[in-house]
Amino acid sequence: DITESLLSAAEFQFGDQHGDSNSVLVNGARQIEDLSLAQWDPRSIRGSGPTRGRIKCRCRLHSIRATISRRSTTGPYEDQTRKPHGLMSEIDAYDYTFPSQLVAQEPLAHRGDSRLLVVRRSDQSLHHSHIRDLSEWIRPADCLILNDTRVLPARLVGRRATTGGKWSGLFLRADEQGAWLVLGKTRGKLQPGDVITLLDPVGRAVLGLHLLCQTPGGAWAARPDRDGAPAEILAEVGRVPLPPYIRKGEMRDTDVGRYQTVFAENPGAVAAPTAGLHFSSNHLDELAGQGVLFAKTTLHVGVGTFRPVASDRLDDHQMHSEWCQVTASAIETIEAARGNGGRAIAVGTTVVRVLETASRGGILAPFCGETDLFIRPGFEFHAIDALLTNFHLPRSTLLILVRAFGGDTLLKRAYAEAVEEGYRLFSYGDAMLIL
Repeated sequence: DITESLLSAAEFQFGDQHGDSNSVLVNGARQIEDLSLAQWDPRSIRGSGPTRGRIKCRCRLHSIRATISRRSTTGPYEDQTRKPHGLMSEIDAYDYTFPSQLVAQEPLAHRGDSRLLVVRRSDQSLHHSHIRDLSEWIRPADCLILNDTRVLPARLVGRRATTGGKWSGLFLRADEQGAWLVLGKTRGKLQPGDVITLLDPVGRAVLGLHLLCQTPGGAWAARPDRDGAPAEILAEVGRVPLPPYIRKGEMRDTDVGRYQTVFAENPGAVAAPTAGLHFSSNHLDELAGQGVLFAKTTLHVGVGTFRPVASDRLDDHQMHSEWCQVTASAIETIEAARGNGGRAIAVGTTVVRVLETASRGGILAPFCGETDLFIRPGFEFHAIDALLTNFHLPRSTLLILVRAFGGDTLLKRAYAEAVEEGYRLFSYGDAMLIL
């Protein structure tokens, strides 16, 4: 259940803002009632002093208790999370530290200006480049495989009709009968039958959202008080669902276009497939003119993508599920490229999950449905030869996937160099090409 992924414990680690070798480690409360991790901003943590102590950790939707410990480190992958008696969990190996100022808060003026760290597995080498120079690293016979999902304006703001209290939420999906599944937070306790008055981006009351029942995972089934496709209603009342590490999730007008790929077609995502954000239409045309092939898949990115792995053992992690599709036509293009000596280059981890889900039998075949594929060390890749991806959060399934594909030692070194060289991180950040 995707909503369950929002209610798990959070552990997040990031570098000292003053650029020294200290780090701050936050161990989230094991039970966070009705808290969406998509609304948790790790940059809001406040603490000082060299000693360990209990402090209040501000969240946009909830307050949790956090233990802050400061330790000296020698690099972004230095072990700082040892368990009692020196034992480490598997997920501890996927921590790294970084200065908080490296988290990109704005997209660059030109998409192609993003830096590109090229990781060559064949000789274990690292090279610094830019997205605009991608043609120097790919060949005319290669196939770039894109995720054409379109991000919905899924972030909701409203007030309780009876009390006028503030309410904030996130649209997750709708069923065939028109009922919505939403996450929401407000002061006090909501009850079935309560009505939320949804406000448009300029603060005007637009419609009522009637709460039907709460799911075991904490989300609410609700029904808007007027008919219409969810995408149409959200276009009127919704906001861009930025992740919390970008301006605490507060959108600006420019985000409407920039937190969306230029090839987005199929509405359904509540987060962007960020590797695709680096391409402009002109750049795609230039690559096509050089003989590069393109294929499209769809994976509707869910809020579960924000979920850190909370279990000590990777085997115990419950992977979130997302809807995806790859067509026979896309497979034909991919196989044609590989048959002519080209490489299947996935643009983003979402594309990897689609294609590897569709090739679980060893042969890439058309697929349409839900995937909960968790790619981790030891996974045998069948469908992709290279990966273009952004830099990912510590302790995330995305980081685990990337290191499984690129090689653990090499990718740890690549992340360390990216931090050292000041690469911009996460959704609006720079990119990595693993060849």
